[in-house]
Amino acid sequence: MSTIRELEPSEIWKHFHELTRIPRPSKKEAGIIQHMKKFGEDLGLETIVDKVGNVIIRKSATPGMEDRKTVILQGHLDMVPQKNSDKDFDFEKDPIQPLIENGWVTADGTTLGSDNGIGVAAAMAVLESKTLKHGPVEALFTVDEETGMTGAFGLKPGLLNGDILINMDSEDEGELYVGCAGGIDVSAKKNYTEEKVPGGHIAYKVLVRGLKGGHSGMDIALGRANANKLLFRFLMQAESDLDIRLSEASGGDLRNAIPRESQALVLVPVTETERFEGMVESYQGIYGKEFAETEPGLSFTCQRAELPSGVVPSDEQYRLIRAIYACPHGVQRMSTSMEGLVETSNNLPSTGSVTGSSLN
Repeated sequence: MSTIRELEPSEIWKHFHELTRIPRPSKKEAGIIQHMKKFGEDLGLETIVDKVGNVIIRKSATPGMEDRKTVILQGHLDMVPQKNSDKDFDFEKDPIQPLIENGWVTADGTTLGSDNGIGVAAAMAVLESKTLKHGPVEALFTVDEETGMTGAFGLKPGLLNGDILINMDSEDEGELYVGCAGGIDVSAKKNYTEEKVPGGHIAYKVLVRGLKGGHSGMDIALGRANANKLLFRFLMQAESDLDIRLSEASGGDLRNAIPRESQALVLVPVTETERFEGMVESYQGIYGKEFAETEPGLSFTCQRAELPSGVVPSDEQYRLIRAIYACPHGVQRMSTSMEGLVETSNNLPSTGSVTGSSLN
C-alpha cells in the first residue's frame, strides 16, 4: 500500500485523505467548515453551521430503529499545526503529505492532523453509510478545540437533540473517558536595550533537533525530552564555563505541544571555540544516553554562523537563562485514585523569541 486511500476500512480512510487536503489550523477553519457543510448537504441530510462555525449534521434512523435514542458523534475540525524547521510548509495553504511507514500513517515533516481528523472521518463514514443500521444520529463537528475550545464554548443550548454523546477525540480503543484536561497559560515579556557585539568572538548556532515532541497532555508522562529545556541547560553551563554571549534563541511554537526543536545564536570567545565545540559534542553524548530509550533521534549540534547585530545585556542574559532553566517541565503529580493518570503537569512549550529588543 502506497497511499492512505488504499487502507481499510476504506469508508473511513477516504474521508481522512480528503481532510488532509484541506488546510485547517485552529482559528483558520473556513475551508473545512465549507467542506463539511457541502458533505452533509450532498447527502441530503439536515446540515447546520452555527454562529461560531460548528457544523451539525443530522441523519434519521434506519427503518425499524426510530425508537432508539439519538446518538451524538462529536469531533473537532481543527488540527495542531507543527512542522520541522527544515520543512517549507504553510499550514494555511498547503495540504498535508501523508506517509505510510512501518505500518503507521504519519506525515512528511509536519503533524498529520489525525487529532481529530480520524474521528471526524469515522463520523463521516457513519453519516454516508447505506448499510449501517442505527438509530437517529447527530454529528457535531466543533472548531478551535486545540487553542481555546471556542467552538464548544460557543455552542448554544438546545441546538442538539441527542441523548447520548460519543466523543470521537480519544486515543485508546475500548476505554471510557470520565473527564477532560484543563490548563492555565503563563506568558512573560521583558524589554531590553541590545548591546553591541563584543570584539574577539565567533558566532555559533546551537541546534536541538530530532525529538519526538507530542501532545503536552497525552504524552507528558512518556519521558520525552523538551528541546527548550535541553538547550538552556547547556547554555547555563556554557555561560558559566566559557563566558558565552546570547544573541537569539527560539524553540517551540504551540502551547499544547512538547517542543521538539530549539536553537540559539551565541557568541564564543575566539580562545574558547575548541572547548565550546567539545562541550557541544559532550552534551550530545550526555543527552543521547539520558534519553536513549525515549529520544533515539536526538541531535545536539552547533555550526559556525555570521556575527549578529547585537547581544542580550549580560545581566538580562544571566536572569533569562536561569529563569528558563528553572521552569518545570513534566509530570508533577500522578493520581492516587486512578492508576496511570497524570493529575498535574507542566510544559515549557515555547521560549517565544529572544531577539532584537525583547524577551518573550
